[in-house]
Amino acid sequence: MRLRSLGVALVATAALVTLPAPMTATAADTPLSQGRTATSSSAENASTPSGNAVDGNTATRWSSAASDDQWLQVDLGATASVTRVVLDWEAAYGKDYKIQLSQDGSTWTDAKTVTGGDGGTDTLDVSGQGRYVRMQGVHRATPWGYSLWEFQVFGTTGGTAPGGACDTANAAQGRPASASSVENAGTPAAAAFDGDAGTRWSSQAADPQWLRVDLGAVRDLCGVDLNWEAAHAKDFRIEASSDGQNWQTLKSVTGATGGKVSYEVGGSGRYVRVYGTARATGYGYSLWEVAVHTGTTGTPPVEGGGDLGPNVIVVDPSTPNLQQRFDQVFAQQESSQFGSGRYQFLLKPGTYNGINAQLGFYTSLSGLGLNPDDTQINGDVTVDAGWFNGNATQNFWRSAENLAITPSNGTDRWAVAQAAPFRRIHVKGGLNLAPNGYGWASGGYIADSKIDGTVGPYSQQQWYTRDSSVGGWTNGVWNMTFTGVEGAPAGNFETGPYTTLDTTPVSREKPFLYLDGNEYKVRVPAKRTGARGVSWPANAGGTSLPLSQFYVVKPGATAAAINAALDQGLNLLFTPGVYHIDRTIEVDRANTVVLGLGLATIIPDGGVDAMHVADVDGVRLAGFLIDAGPVHSATLLRIGTPGGSADHAANPTTMQDVFIRVGGAGPGRATDSVVVESDDVVIDHTWIWRADHGEGVGWETNRADYGLRVNGDDVLATGLFVEHFNKYDVYWSGERGRTIFFQNEKAYDAPNEAAITHDGIVGYAAYKVADSVNVHDAVALGSYCNYTSDPTIVQHHGFQVPVKSGVRMRNLQVISLGGKGQYRHVVNDTGAATSGTDTVPSKVVQFP
Repeated sequence: MRLRSLGVALVATAALVTLPAPMTATAADTPLSQGRTATSSSAENASTPSGNAVDGNTATRWSSAASDDQWLQVDLGATASVTRVVLDWEAAYGKDYKIQLSQDGSTWTDAKTVTGGDGGTDTLDVSGQGRYVRMQGVHRATPWGYSLWEFQVFGTTGGTAPGGACDTANAAQGRPASASSVENAGTPAAAAFDGDAGTRWSSQAADPQWLRVDLGAVRDLCGVDLNWEAAHAKDFRIEASSDGQNWQTLKSVTGATGGKVSYEVGGSGRYVRVYGTARATGYGYSLWEVAVHTGTTGTPPVEGGGDLGPNVIVVDPSTPNLQQRFDQVFAQQESSQFGSGRYQFLLKPGTYNGINAQLGFYTSLSGLGLNPDDTQINGDVTVDAGWFNGNATQNFWRSAENLAITPSNGTDRWAVAQAAPFRRIHVKGGLNLAPNGYGWASGGYIADSKIDGTVGPYSQQQWYTRDSSVGGWTNGVWNMTFTGVEGAPAGNFETGPYTTLDTTPVSREKPFLYLDGNEYKVRVPAKRTGARGVSWPANAGGTSLPLSQFYVVKPGATAAAINAALDQGLNLLFTPGVYHIDRTIEVDRANTVVLGLGLATIIPDGGVDAMHVADVDGVRLAGFLIDAGPVHSATLLRIGTPGGSADHAANPTTMQDVFIRVGGAGPGRATDSVVVESDDVVIDHTWIWRADHGEGVGWETNRADYGLRVNGDDVLATGLFVEHFNKYDVYWSGERGRTIFFQNEKAYDAPNEAAITHDGIVGYAAYKVADSVNVHDAVALGSYCNYTSDPTIVQHHGFQVPVKSGVRMRNLQVISLGGKGQYRHVVNDTGAATSGTDTVPSKVVQFP
């Protein structure tokens, strides 16, 4: 590891020999780049990611792989007039490099070329416009890669587009406001935005203090008017932010004299803040009114609503040749495991007789009633494994939802593996979860469903059922888990496969599309606490959103259009398709719904992260797949912002039927697949998968170190499937985390024990709770090994946790699949070793 002291020494040396001394940014001059999304061609390791170079912390750094052609870029979030770039090099610096600008992140213009650089701090005057700014390395000065403590971009952003104008209307009037403090109850923050010059906000008598307003969406900002009371600011800043946490300075004012004053600004943001640093009087800060003016560029707004696109097939009982429609899609999708076809069948309320809807890959079937019994199928909804010679272990990526089935022979067949949810279904008969012939099967998930007859899992290795009712449940192989299920079998994990909890601690059903008369709406169910049984037909406590409040995303849509829709306050409804995006989808507004139909698939291009969710209340992510792109992404999905600590217990963000794939459809790479930074998030059914088969598969070809990293507190996972990552599949560092049901296989392709040995331990645990955690609770966890590249590997344990009274692990098991590798222990150094080829679980009922 290279030491910062060496970098400091080189900086000092550079300062002695380089004249004149470089300009540095003033303390109040916040870089446009700080806290923005950064990406790079590579990272040396997981502790030196791209984001370290724009975090404002000179003790963290980005470093690249050890080759010349490497780059680091930052997305400023809006087009900027760039005037200066500052590079704070670590000891491993660039000798020759370019600073480049781009509007779209694809086409680049050279703004500055540096040759013969000597490291230290490079302050470069540049001139040009772009949303993206890049350091393109040409030649390194050392054998190591390129390494930057900080990469800072200065200039101005936003304003109005050419030909635009500054709106005279006050975009802040009546909007939600907050402040660092108030003098008393009669001077609240809202009084500065009520349009009444006779009411005011005033703060406590201390420095600093701030007042901010939420405009409701990111807007181009062009002017701010301030009407100060006698207690005015002498020195202050006007700032903007897209997320309410990371701020950029629009105007820095010193020596102000108060009164009424207007400022022209250039930038963009959803939040605008007046940040006082020095008062002019002995009182606090006091403002009669604040007005914010936004740009009018003539660009039409993104329209909500509209048709659902070509791959959504809407039918009713009178639709001609309906069986043929099902059969045609099934013939195309039956074995198309990594194809690009995506389909959603929507069945209007009514009774459908004699139908057998066979579901292949990327095919979803949903009823359009408010309740499952509104859409009746007298027939079958079938998943079988004839395409794979009766083996159901690869029946992924399909779903059924919100309808009733009266099976033609009394029992419906649903022989699925991972990523195949069965939600809000009323089966008026039995349910068979095994393929015809009872071949291998590895599923699965049921929620909010009622099965009148018996559920037969037969060959299913594991299954999780939540908030449902069953007429009975026969047998099971290794891990059958039930929470809040009426009719569930009694728990018997010590001698059998069952873990049964009477209720689910926190749940909220997935949003779903339905018809209210002839109008499409999305139902957003309410949170349930201590749930047992189905949520319908009462559907109590939820809300319904008209389709006009959704941007209906169709194939060909750009990330820019998607983000513009979000900035406007629209929700997202992804129609079936594959979406390549060249910038991160930014979900910044509380209660935003992002819903996919037909396993809509998002692929990040150029190394960007696929999606970021701000640290806000109640975002619903549901029903889509994120597929890693061939250029390495730092994180595919991030929920919350690093360091966020807001309390979301009353209205948590939920992630439901959101699936992650790295490789399989082609090479894909990412350091982290999902990172949860927010508190109180509920993860309700996910499959996070580093591919073990398909295209672009290999220990380094589809490298992904971590499946799920949880840094937020009070996070709950129900139905957690995570498999095959190069390091930890799950790494949990937040406090008071809870997991109910976990299914895992270790990476098949680990080349040998040396490749997975760390800290003197052979193998990364499938589920690790960080040593710093004091309280954690997990139940019904299974990890399986199938080390096909080196069957002699003996993994030390499946689970690793700190031994503390507040850390409780129950019903754990590890299994060697056919003797291809073994486990020495179950958890830490506890639990018997696996052995032989008989796939017999080694269990620990409670730890410690």
